[in-house]
Amino acid sequence: MRLEVINTGTELLLGSTLNTHLGFLGETLLPLGLRVGRQVTIPDGEIIRDAVLESVGRADIVIVTGGLGPTSDDITRELIAELLNLPLEENEGVMRVIRLILSRRNRELNEQTRRQAMVPRGATVLANAWGTAPGLYLPPHPVAAAGGELSPHLILLPGPPRELRPMVREVVLPLLGSICEGRTVPRGMRNFRIANLGESQVAATVEEPITSLGDVELGYCARAGEVIVRVLGTPEHLAAAETIVSAAFPENYYSAQEFPLEHTVVDLLTRMGQTVSTAESCTGGLVAHRLTNVPGASAVFPRGYVTYANDAKTDILGVPMELLANHGAVSAEVCAAMAEGCRAAADTDHALALTGIAGPGGGSDVKPVGTVFIGLASRGHGQPVVEHHIFNVERETFKQLASQIALDLLRRRLIRLI
Repeated sequence: MRLEVINTGTELLLGSTLNTHLGFLGETLLPLGLRVGRQVTIPDGEIIRDAVLESVGRADIVIVTGGLGPTSDDITRELIAELLNLPLEENEGVMRVIRLILSRRNRELNEQTRRQAMVPRGATVLANAWGTAPGLYLPPHPVAAAGGELSPHLILLPGPPRELRPMVREVVLPLLGSICEGRTVPRGMRNFRIANLGESQVAATVEEPITSLGDVELGYCARAGEVIVRVLGTPEHLAAAETIVSAAFPENYYSAQEFPLEHTVVDLLTRMGQTVSTAESCTGGLVAHRLTNVPGASAVFPRGYVTYANDAKTDILGVPMELLANHGAVSAEVCAAMAEGCRAAADTDHALALTGIAGPGGGSDVKPVGTVFIGLASRGHGQPVVEHHIFNVERETFKQLASQIALDLLRRRLIRLI
């Protein structure tokens, strides 16, 4: 079935409010076999009627968000009722709920709030336990402005995410299940995450074997230090696709979950009962930031150091001044000393160290902007391992790439130790 989403709200177009509805709806409706085929964001006002009219004859289901509240710019219900030539009638059940909510809040009923109880004749009220404005479901009706053609199934929902999301899960999904019964094929989606490989390399390797599985949809998303292989299909197809990806990239494939690389690293450390510390210069604490974004990281990450200046590298990590003088702060030798000094100072099983030139200035012919050294020291593993990279990117992306490679360097060592 063809599904479209219309998000209303001037604030969404002014940039003052982030539109999170599409991502939520797309992900939540997919298990029913429903894909969002088109989405538009429009301001409050008369254009709502035009947007719905455009969907007639093209969409089977249209979900409209916003414009059901009590203020003067909340006119979705009125415009839809007008489009379908349906009178608005006060719904006693909705009025009871509104009065109850207002009494709990010690507020009086006024005409603006009362508008929320107006329901187009024949519409089904979708209970909203999280606010005063109910949702509405209107089955297909003839649309005079479209030559009498039937409207799509229309589902009108409140705009605030704190109301819309639980309503979708508890009220809308069962409704859509009944509408779509026998007309859609439930499908799933998996995002296979591959660290530090190029998108074209990944696509050239997995495209043919995955598409040959049958009725699957394959896509890619390239990010700094990561490629996501997105596969939609039946559970059997998804399991087969994961086997293909993991076999193709045994060193780089790390997860089929929605979580980024740091979650995998924290999970591995937790399972192994080991710890890591960080010593960062050019990334300014980004690796530590990413690790501490993961719930439970405190059990495996006791401390990190931002040693931006040379004297900080010496005072905190014990990097010899002679090493800094002879090789420079951005060097394999200093990076190795930072990693081992960090591991010793924090008394952890592992330590990551990063030193580099993020730019835009500070580079030279020998060490151009984008140069970074990434080191890993591990208890009982001899000398630290140091990798040298040059990233020809702007400062923020440089830091993201460097932190990604550092975390993946640790991930690969942990996997070998399991």
